This record gives sequence, structure tokens and C-alpha cells, in this order.
Amino acid sequence: MSIAMAFSAPGPPEAMRLVEVEPREPGPGRVRVRVMAAGVQPADTAARAGHSRLAPADGIVGNEFAGVVDRVGAGVFEAMPGDAVIGFTTMGAYAEHVTVDAGQVVLKPAGLSWIEAAALSASGQTAHTALTDLGVRAGETVLVHAAAGGVGSMAVQIARCWGATVIGTARPANHAYLRTLGAIPVAYGDGLLERVRALAPDGVDAALDAIGNGALTASLALVRDRSRAGTIVDFPSAARRGARAIRTRRSGERLRELLAMWGWHELRVHVSRTYPLHRAADAHREVEAGHVRGKVVLTMPALDAGPEAFAARALVAA
Repeated sequence: MSIAMAFSAPGPPEAMRLVEVEPREPGPGRVRVRVMAAGVQPADTAARAGHSRLAPADGIVGNEFAGVVDRVGAGVFEAMPGDAVIGFTTMGAYAEHVTVDAGQVVLKPAGLSWIEAAALSASGQTAHTALTDLGVRAGETVLVHAAAGGVGSMAVQIARCWGATVIGTARPANHAYLRTLGAIPVAYGDGLLERVRALAPDGVDAALDAIGNGALTASLALVRDRSRAGTIVDFPSAARRGARAIRTRRSGERLRELLAMWGWHELRVHVSRTYPLHRAADAHREVEAGHVRGKVVLTMPALDAGPEAFAARALVAA
């Protein structure tokens, strides 16, 4: 048996409980991974709270993970048992084992830690999709709202890798962090338009809203082409106002491109805090409170291999 964090009905963070589950055998074209760490996303908290169309039938959330392949199905040649991989899934990653299509995992570089690897896939692929859809090119100026968050941090670095200048909104406490990523920081709130125009008098070429709360309104006031203002959160406003609603399109190819950027030292993963699996509720509370710099990650018993792993087993036994 394996353990996982799951909820039986949508609710607050404490609705999640440790449960025992039977690991799924991989069918043809699929692999099973023993998870070492899993990233925590706003999409996870929304699903747990019942605010998402993504409702896991087994109550196990989680969209990204890193671990070791332990079994493969027929016809799988890209990954073998014992391979260290990074992967993505539509829910199910808050568990000791996850089974996915072989195309949803790629080999993990040896120099990338388990914790960093677990936090790269979901935010990285969302940011990459968004900047691709917005047509960001070298020599342009891009505005990224919530630039210190998980998606924002990735978007800043990818846009910089592609040769763009990036202006990033964040609270002042995160401005030094944004500078280390290569962004020009500005404070959000009253006066944002004037602060951005002081840096880009002719406006910006593209803008990405990763937070909502009126950020799309500011984007539309600053871009010259409304179709180059995009949001990953405020879809109703985008539909009403002619902006671009962006949903992630994940693939092994996109993930490998992100890992190539990491290998070129153009992309790094910032993890603000880790929690053991049995404290997933605390991780959700932190993410829901906002102002997370980079990502929050859950570590699994296979990685903890100490008091935290013992505590998880004891909680299941109780």
C-alpha cells in the first residue's frame, strides 16, 4: 500500500487527510513513479476547495512531481525503472506513487534537486505557454503581474532568456528578488500605471496577468494591441474585454525546453518553503494566503526518510 493526502468532500485545507491507497499498475504506454516531492499550485487549492472544474475522483490533488520510475507498462522505452524523472499530471501527485503516460515524464538532470525539480513543471509550463501565446520576442518590453510568484518568477526568466525586457509588479519586499531574476520591479497598487509608464513611456508590447484583482485592467491600459494582454486567472474579464485567456498546454517537449534553459543557467527554481506530505494543509494555507515567493513544495516519505516519514506512517495507522 501507498499513502496519499486526499479529501472526501471539498472544504478548507484541513479537509485533507492521510489515506492508504493501492498504487496503480502502469498499463501500456504508462509509467509508475515513486514520488520524492510534489509542487503545490493554486490549482490544487482551488480543486480542494471545490472552486475548480478539476475535481479528482479519488480526492488526491497535485499537478507536478519528481521521483523515480519503479514500474513501466508495455511499449515504454523512454523511461526505465530506476530513472529519476520530472513529471506532470492532472491531479494525483500528493501521493507516494503516481501513474501517468510515459510522455508526461522527462529525465531529471542530476544537478537539479528533487525539491527544485518538483516545482518546475506546472508553473514553468504555464509561463512558457503564456509567453508563447502572447508572441513575446527579443527586443520587446513585457509586463508581468505577480512577478515574484510561481508562474511570475518563471515568466520573468523565460522572457529574459528570449531577449525581452521585463517589468514585474510585486510588493516592495520582493523587489530585490525580482532584480536577481533580471526584472525591473514596480510596486502594484495605486499609481501603477504611472510607475510603468515612467519606465516604458510608449507602453509595453505584451502583458501577463498571473494574479487577477484588476491586473488585466492595467494591462489593457498599457499594451498597444489588446490581444497581447493575457491572463491565466481572470477569464470572464478577458472574454468581455478582448484580452487573451490562457490555459496551460503541457507536454514533454515543453518541459524539456525548460530543462534546457535550466541547463544554460537561464532558469532557476525558487522554493520558499517545504512541508512534509502530512502537513499539506499547512502548505495550502500558505499558498491561499498569497505573497509566496516562488513555490511551496511537499516532500514525500521516500525523501524525508526520518522523523517526518515516521510521523506520516503513524498518522495513517491512527
